[in-house]
Amino acid sequence: MLKKCIGDPVSILPLEGLGVDENLSYEEVLVEILDRQVKKLRNKEVVFVKFLWRNHLVEGATWEDEADMKSCYSHLFPATPIPT
Repeated sequence: MLKKCIGDPVSILPLEGLGVDENLSYEEVLVEILDRQVKKLRNKEVVFVKFLWRNHLVEGATWEDEADMKSCYSHLFPATPIPT
């Protein structure tokens, strides 16, 4: 059974500026680092960084592991570490 869905006009993005491929996919590009957090576990500390993606709003920013993202997007990280 299908139900009628009312879309949220704020969350709808235009396809013209996204660079959508024929298979309706697009490349995610990081724009900037919004925040940094250190989570303390029992034996170690894990650093998370909040990233803003190009085609998302600030509410769509995601927390990612800093070590993983630094290997892929080293140009976004400063040469000297940011104090926590």
